[in-house]
Amino acid sequence: MLVNCGSEVSFSGEDNIAVFDSSEWAQRGFCKSCGSNLFYRVKENREHFIPSGIFDDQDSFSFERQIFIDRKPPFYEFGNDTTKMTEAEIFAQE
Repeated sequence: MLVNCGSEVSFSGEDNIAVFDSSEWAQRGFCKSCGSNLFYRVKENREHFIPSGIFDDQDSFSFERQIFIDRKPPFYEFGNDTTKMTEAEIFAQE
């Protein structure tokens, strides 16, 4: 689960973070020491999506949207009601 944290994101210890281009339009950041995934960032607007497990307080999060639903494995299904968006729908809104 990822949390949309917007574009105004800063990290302490940035010298420990490596970033690579995972596609033409996105980057991924990870810890240089342990390899933990730290964020997913859209290049164009620097919007950050951060794994919910990184945050100490997760009580305010709610699971509202699933993206790239057309790329999920057929056996993978969440029980709660969410907005489901295909890859085409995601790129059409930009």
